[in-house]
Amino acid sequence: MLNHLLKKLIRNHSGIIRMITSRIGLGIAVFLLLTAIQIQSNYHFLLNSSNNKDSIADFLVINKILDNNNLSNTKLDQDLINEIAKQPFTESVGILTPSRFKASIQSISDRFPFYTDISFESVPSDFIDVKNDQFSWDPNAAYVPVIVPNMFLDIYNFQFSISQNLPQLTPAIVKMIVFKLTVYGKNGPISFNAKIVGLSDRISSMLVPVEFIRWGNNYAETKSNNEVSRLVLKTNDPSNAAIVSFLKKYNLSTNTEKLRYSKYRKVIDAVVAIAGLTGILMLVFALIIFTLFIQLTISNCKQEIILLITLGAAPKQLSKFLLRQFYPGNLLSIGSATLLLILLQYGLKIFLEKQLIFIPSAISWITLITVGALSFLLWIVTKKAIQKHINA
Repeated sequence: MLNHLLKKLIRNHSGIIRMITSRIGLGIAVFLLLTAIQIQSNYHFLLNSSNNKDSIADFLVINKILDNNNLSNTKLDQDLINEIAKQPFTESVGILTPSRFKASIQSISDRFPFYTDISFESVPSDFIDVKNDQFSWDPNAAYVPVIVPNMFLDIYNFQFSISQNLPQLTPAIVKMIVFKLTVYGKNGPISFNAKIVGLSDRISSMLVPVEFIRWGNNYAETKSNNEVSRLVLKTNDPSNAAIVSFLKKYNLSTNTEKLRYSKYRKVIDAVVAIAGLTGILMLVFALIIFTLFIQLTISNCKQEIILLITLGAAPKQLSKFLLRQFYPGNLLSIGSATLLLILLQYGLKIFLEKQLIFIPSAISWITLITVGALSFLLWIVTKKAIQKHINA
């Protein structure tokens, strides 16, 4: 009988419109806050998932910015290399070793007349995007394996071959061609067979095994003080703005296209921050409005509650009853916001999959923890508001 009487009092004084409005506002605030957290979680997944790794963006070829003030002084000293290696955004650093001997390469086929002077570099195999077990060399090897940048083949096919009336070449054909590679030293020229064993999108120079670089430098009797002018940085987060800041601080340069994610990251971080701040502000306002709604409802039926207490109803019993009346509706607002986010996450996953971009189909555990934390916070706020006015 007591519960039935209290329900009639609450319904008479609460106001359906005010209750619905307060819960809609609460649901919108929760949705915005959860969306901001989920966006950040999705972005973190995109950066770190193996399905989404961009092999071009993960490896940056770094050198000094060349200007009138540092001509012939492009050396990267060991202290700077050590500083790069210990940065939080660095996974590992690979040194690009240049050839210091004169060399030329030409085709041995009359159908493909080709000759040019050339230079080489080498880099540890972990930094090469072309996997080839035969990328090694010794003086008794049948040929010198060479890795060529993809853009070189594009330049040949769409510019050089057209101007010189030469046949265009596919990657498969290029790998079948045997070239004559000549190294010039004080003891005269010496020639080797050479074959292109792969095309690289990562490093824009002709790569040969480090053993051939060492042999060639020794044959040419060039004095080398092991100066380093270029290196390859493997980074765990190509969108990290700290990379751009570090390069600028030490007057270093890399392919700006490979740092494009840092610009996107700034935009996404700004959007996430705005959405999160908006969600928090709306959540605060929603809690204030809902608290005022509870206070107004209890105040409107204050006389009846006092009468029930006078007749023997316990304040604790009244508090529990009112909590059961208000709190499930709050959970409904949080649950609706969470369900909407789950549906949007699944729809976004299907949409991005068509673009070969992969995100989880379910919302993150951080978002779920936030849902639990908000539910607990709302329970505390509702309970305190009821107890304050029941005991007043």
